[in-house]
Amino acid sequence: MRAARLIRMALLLQSSPGLTAAALARELEVSERTVIRDAQALQDAGVPVRSERGRAGGYFLAPGHRTRLTTLHPSEAETLFLSGLPSALRDLGLADAAGTARLKLTATLLPSVREAAESSVRRFHLDAPAWFREPPTPPLLPELARAVWADRAVELSYARPGRAGAPPATVTRVVEPYGLVLKAGTWYAVTRVPAGPDPGAGRDPDGGWRTYRVDRVTALVPAPGATQPFARDPAFDLAGHWETRSVAFARTLLRTTVTVRVGARGLGRLPAVLDAAAVPDALASATAPDADGLVTLDLPVESEEVAFDQFAGLGADIEVLAPAPLRARFRERAAALAALYGTAPGQR
Repeated sequence: MRAARLIRMALLLQSSPGLTAAALARELEVSERTVIRDAQALQDAGVPVRSERGRAGGYFLAPGHRTRLTTLHPSEAETLFLSGLPSALRDLGLADAAGTARLKLTATLLPSVREAAESSVRRFHLDAPAWFREPPTPPLLPELARAVWADRAVELSYARPGRAGAPPATVTRVVEPYGLVLKAGTWYAVTRVPAGPDPGAGRDPDGGWRTYRVDRVTALVPAPGATQPFARDPAFDLAGHWETRSVAFARTLLRTTVTVRVGARGLGRLPAVLDAAAVPDALASATAPDADGLVTLDLPVESEEVAFDQFAGLGADIEVLAPAPLRARFRERAAALAALYGTAPGQR
């Protein structure tokens, strides 16, 4: 365990000289005291690690030194060849480039390591989209990906879902696209609204961060007057940002509330049809069971249209009480089904 950590530390210093003890501790998931001990261990093993104090200080390797630790272990090659999602690369327009890169990498591997890499591809396949649906590739995704690569600010138009059945509203905003995330087959853009001309004004309390579903981006053009790449925050970590903010973002999509009455069977089936962010709050709002064992609760949903599709699959295990238009839709659906199945087959 420690040997692998020492190798990783040496490679980190080779690729990113000047990392501080705090930065190395975060990367290696250890304490700063452990980093200091590991640096001494590398020195004792003949790796010329040195530390420098001051604002520009940190840990460095001696000038011109290159570690000889870059040969891949078979297990590392297996992991590397599993790191790409074919569908994601295709959506981004990078499938051909990824294939060429894999061929080049394969050609550089030792025969034993190459066999391990090819074996992993034969045994494992990563399929990101959910079952029974193949979401279309958002038409503006490749262009947005190019903006992400180039750190190019863009002006995008976004169709925001309306509340309580209202039509979508189009929002146009200039943003700095920091990254793209593929979640359950749906692409999201993580962006930041540029600070205003007055540096003292700063951004909003959320730091200017905005997340957009790429399939709802209706237009995308270069930001007016932006001739140079934007200054990317060097401390930004896309994976960490998504982990801490994805739940909050999911909650922002739930813009409508539906009141329902449901029994034990329906409660057990709710997590299968609702957004995971909606379930805990919904269950917390449930009333005590009535004489029939049914509880009433408020469910946050994206829209009445989405709720109709979600709850239709629950059949009689759930009863919509409000809003009235949604209840009326279920009443019409029930009447149509009763008429259809109340006659002999083929006698409709």
